[in-house]
Amino acid sequence: MKQPLLCLLLLLWSLLPGRAGAQQAPVDAPRQTTRMELPLQSYTSDVQVLAIPEDSSVVLLIERDAKVVGPSTFKFQKLDKELNTRWEKPLEVPERFNLAEICNEGTTVYALYQDGYLSSKLWIAALNSRTGEIRTTTYDTKLPHSIYGVQALEGNLFVTVQVEQHLTVLLLKLQSGEFQFLPTVYEPLENQLTFKADSIANQVKFVVSQNNGVKSRLQVKQISPQGKLLRSEFVQAESNRSLLTAQLSPGDSTSRLMTGTYALRDIRYSQGLFATDLTQPLTPSGTRPSLRFYDFLNLKHFFDFMSPNRQARLRQRGARRLAADREFRLHYRLLMHDLLPSSEGYVLVAEIYVPHYRYNNYGFAFAGAPRNLDGYRTTHAIICGFDRRGNLLWDNTFVLKDVERYTLQETVRVRPLADGRRYALAYIDDHDIRYKIVDRTAASPNDLHVQVLTTLKPGLKEKPTSTSQSDVLAWYGGRFLAFGYQHVRAPNWSGRDVFFINTVDFD
Repeated sequence: MKQPLLCLLLLLWSLLPGRAGAQQAPVDAPRQTTRMELPLQSYTSDVQVLAIPEDSSVVLLIERDAKVVGPSTFKFQKLDKELNTRWEKPLEVPERFNLAEICNEGTTVYALYQDGYLSSKLWIAALNSRTGEIRTTTYDTKLPHSIYGVQALEGNLFVTVQVEQHLTVLLLKLQSGEFQFLPTVYEPLENQLTFKADSIANQVKFVVSQNNGVKSRLQVKQISPQGKLLRSEFVQAESNRSLLTAQLSPGDSTSRLMTGTYALRDIRYSQGLFATDLTQPLTPSGTRPSLRFYDFLNLKHFFDFMSPNRQARLRQRGARRLAADREFRLHYRLLMHDLLPSSEGYVLVAEIYVPHYRYNNYGFAFAGAPRNLDGYRTTHAIICGFDRRGNLLWDNTFVLKDVERYTLQETVRVRPLADGRRYALAYIDDHDIRYKIVDRTAASPNDLHVQVLTTLKPGLKEKPTSTSQSDVLAWYGGRFLAFGYQHVRAPNWSGRDVFFINTVDFD
């Protein structure tokens, strides 16, 4: 009896906190080469992290609550690629203004603040992260509005806002102090809008979904950095398919790939992916011969999040319906990322999510019951390779674990690896970095993970007891940034509260 008991004790010892380093690292495990900590607590501070790939740096915007009374204090802090502090600059924010959005264009960082009482008033801080110089601008647009997002191009800010029951774009010209609501973008709230500030093409590209309740089409608008409409065109399908949402490839007019999702009849749900080469001429009837459709059933890995038996049954039902010339409708919602250039064309990443609703105090869902949105659950992410004409070359899937957020936002980050063929996908889950290495359609594990290291000193036994407000950002090369708040338990039961940033390197 002694031998089995000894084996059991050894097994339990290996699973104790702090013993993770004794276990064999997963295949292709990333290296955490650098860690920096700030003595901050989540309930008295807020930290915005911007990865700046142009010069391999990181810019932080740190807000600290007043210790007793008075306004919060803000400062910018720049880190180099080894996460060493290069400089710190205080930011004097006017009273009543709250941070709404932050973005960057190259090495220039823009922090957009909004008056907490008069939403028409805006204050912008523009930081030159190379020199630490800060310029500020104030606006009063006279119209109350809610802010949804911001991007920068040639020193101008394009802010998507809600004005009454419409989505529009507010152009802020920081050099002159002028502003305008762009009349070329004025859409009802139910329409979806995606946009990308494309520094290569030197224009802002908008894709607007428009529907009549039954069918949906897309309108593409290309706008100059000064707000002038350069091009507008519609993209729609002749059949019963509706085009729901899409992204445009970066670059000039010689390569204009659009890829997105389409629906069959019910425009609430995606049936598959579509792609089209916008450089190809229209037919005499005004349609696009280059539209290509890829039903999720025809993707090799889309249903990897299901058990093999459930997946087989689903594909069998789909095959029977198609054989009987009947539609087999799928019900998925996708959050699309920006297209990534590749050696073959472009790579699309999209996350599949399900909204959660709260119905009543008893937790029952029944017809006619009022319900409130209670967040989103993301089940998996797909990654697909296309050539420049929109032909699907390969697909793969990253199955996620228990990802739930109150707001709909990107969870998975992706970076191409040095060989130009593989891609690293990663996200943070509590104390772990979960990841997958994708090599075209080759099968690979979905459950690989490494713990976020609290120290890089060998032999020092520590462990995180709580991790919150954490995230991962793609940085440069095969490198990511993992960050958030942690309470770290150190030897002799001592502990510390920190905001941490770890570099995560994939080879």
